Formats: sequence, structure tokens, C-alpha cells
Amino acid sequence: MDTPYDELTPDVILDAIDTIGFETDGVLHALNSYENRVYQVGLNSAEPLIAKFYRPERWTNAAILEEHDFTIELTRHEIPCVAPIVKHGTSLFTDSVHGYRFALFPRRAGHPPNVEDEQVLSIMGRTMGRLHAIGSAQTFEHRRTLTAEIFGWESRSFLLESNLLPESVNAAYETTSQHLLERIDEILASTNTEHIRIHGDCHLGNLLWRYDLPNCVDFDDTVMGPAIQDLWMLLSGSREEQEIQLTTLAKAYEMFRRFPEWETKLIEPLRSLRMIHHAAWIGRRWSDPAFPLAFPWFKTEKYWSDHILSLREQLALLDEPPMFISY
Repeated sequence: MDTPYDELTPDVILDAIDTIGFETDGVLHALNSYENRVYQVGLNSAEPLIAKFYRPERWTNAAILEEHDFTIELTRHEIPCVAPIVKHGTSLFTDSVHGYRFALFPRRAGHPPNVEDEQVLSIMGRTMGRLHAIGSAQTFEHRRTLTAEIFGWESRSFLLESNLLPESVNAAYETTSQHLLERIDEILASTNTEHIRIHGDCHLGNLLWRYDLPNCVDFDDTVMGPAIQDLWMLLSGSREEQEIQLTTLAKAYEMFRRFPEWETKLIEPLRSLRMIHHAAWIGRRWSDPAFPLAFPWFKTEKYWSDHILSLREQLALLDEPPMFISY
């Protein structure tokens, strides 16, 4: 059994934070997070902090610091996001007893933005345009690039070799995922895509609406990737509704950066890669006892049958024309 956080006890957490110069008050609240461990930590005579303990061996120190530097750069340009606290010249700290790496963040209250509100969606578009203008100014050296090979083919290979799929669906998954990824490869090869620094996981849960602005949080999956990756997850509803939403985003986005209209053909390929990668993510963490508790349906035939059906639907969507933006 893989128990990477077995020794991350409340005393270890509080002592680690005290050691770098904060005075904790003993109050600790676990927050919702599966990949890492995240806590609200009370301080004496100060607002609570958010402490994020990184999953061991997932990222190198250089990759984590590159994530931190990106968010700090964004805040310097007054782009609303939650950047780590720098203390003693660094934003990445290590527990001296067990070697757990962690970062500290200011606590920010908020709620997911109401993207059904056109004004809110316009603000989202302007924010993403500003973020991507900064993101395109430099490149990552230690972070991943969003590719079909990493997020699709490697995820597929892991699942087929893992014995996590019920035998009854194994052949169907193998065939369907292969056809889907081959088609995605064709689309990516035919699209002139610029890879820039992006959030990478910009779903509504990672956006805190606060003072009429979307505060971007959790850059743990920041990558080099196409700008549209940070935009398509803001869309919902029917195709017609999504085209209206995308038009609103694009018009606002263009105030700060040219909207990459040619990348709209990547929306369904990127959605497909996210689906495949998410299933593999659960599988890769299955030996962590937190995951079978959180995803008890993962190894069932029904889940995989539904997943394969969704992949087949995605394969059909890849042949649909890209969403239309009406300027």
C-alpha cells in the first residue's frame, strides 16, 4: 500500500511551519485535495495560512519553483491569482524530519464565478487574455508540455498494463482509445499551435470570485500548452450556448492578446485527452488509500463501459466543425 502521507501528522505539519518563523496556534483544518495535502493553519495574532504539502516524488524542486515563479510574476503584473509566500528568500520549504516539501499561501475566500452572467464571462476573458500575455513572454524549462503523447498515449498504456480495467471491457477500451488518439494526433499535427505558459487546469473550482475578479488558484498542473486549454473548461450547455459564451470570452480576451481562433478545433481533442488522463490519474494513485475511498466506482464494469461510450462520442465529435465565433 502506497501511503505517501502516512507520517504527515498534525504535529509534523505545525512544527514544520513553526520552524520557518510562523507561530501556529494549534488549529488545523484539512481542505479538499487528493493529489497533495492542503490545510488551513491557524496563527497567533494573524490571519490563517494555507499550507500545501506536495505529493512526494511527483515534481522536482525546479518544477515546483517554476510554478511559484510564474504565479509571483502574474501578481507583479496585478493579475488576480494566489501566489505562494516568500520567506527567507524561497517559496518552497522542506520538513526537516520526514522531508515533506511544502508551500504557504495567503487565505483567500471566494466562490466559483457565475459564467452564465455575460459580464462575469467578459471579465474572465480579459483576465485570461492578460494571463496569457504574460505566459507567452517566457517559457518553462522544467514543467511539462501538454501533448497527446504524455496526456493520452502514456495514460492509455498505463491503464492497459495496470490490470485495473475489468477484463470484459479491456479490448473495447484498447481499440476505442487507439482510434481516438490516432485521430487526435492528426488534428494536432495539422494545427499551428503556439505553446505558452498556461494555468493548465482552469476549471471553475480553481477560480475564486472575489471583489468582482476571478482569483486563479492551484497552479499545480501549470504546463506549456495552447491558450484554448484555459478557456474551453469555462464553457457549458448546448453547442449554440457554448459558441455564444466563447464569442464573449474571445472579444474580451482580444483587449490584451490576439485570440487564437484557429485553436477552437482543439477543444474536443483537449477534452478527450483530459478524460483519458483523468482516468489514468486515478489509476496511478489507486494504491493511495484515499483514492479507493473517494472513487469507489473506478474498477466497476459500469464506470468503464460509460467511459468507453464517452470516448466513442468524443471520436464522433472530432469530425464536427470547430465552434464558430461571431465577432
